[in-house]
Amino acid sequence: MERIDKLLSATGRWSRKEVKELVRQGRVLAGGRVVLRPEEKGDPAALCLTVDGVPVDCSPFVYVMLNKPEGVLSATEDGQQPTVLDLLPPELRQRGLFPVGRLDKDTTGLLLLTDDGDLAHRLLSPRKHVDKVYLARVDGVVVSEDIEALAAGLTLADGTRCLPAGLKPLADGRSCLVTLREGKYHQVKRMLAARGKPVRALHRLSMGPLTLDGELKPGKWRFLTLQERTELQRLDCAT
Repeated sequence: MERIDKLLSATGRWSRKEVKELVRQGRVLAGGRVVLRPEEKGDPAALCLTVDGVPVDCSPFVYVMLNKPEGVLSATEDGQQPTVLDLLPPELRQRGLFPVGRLDKDTTGLLLLTDDGDLAHRLLSPRKHVDKVYLARVDGVVVSEDIEALAAGLTLADGTRCLPAGLKPLADGRSCLVTLREGKYHQVKRMLAARGKPVRALHRLSMGPLTLDGELKPGKWRFLTLQERTELQRLDCAT
């Protein structure tokens, strides 16, 4: 059993103070009944909470889609530079969210933030081979030999061996889609540099079944939809 004010504030939509005001105004219902006190308790798995008639998902974990901007670290804290958590409201920062994987400081695009460690493990485990798709802008023109080299699996100058990766040139020849099934350090940049195509801009479009919302401007975020969460939970975890 959990306090209703705790359940609502844990969604990140309202602070405890705001929840108390919602309850005072009679705008919070539990199972169709008006909640009279914010400290009332209920079973999160069975409780049907609504605010202003809109159902509220009180699942134990939070899932946030962020369009990471350039110049922000994929970290939970840093003493000198802004991190992705600094882009969230205080209520969410208090949840202990963390980025699922990392994007370089100058890489933009899809970043999932959550407090669900099990899901993060499934998405990041090298054995799971979850596809991640990036849009890269490079110096030079991508040719068929580059496609074949990535498809065969590159061995980098330092001996790092990369799994086979997808490379699809776009119409301008200097932009391409790169599909990885692993996440080694600076991997996209290092692979393309090894082919004589240094990366000038890198943007992640998708991770597994999750695709960046085209309506999200850089630095903006939203909660995952029920469908997106369901697709992530159904992610094939076979090795």
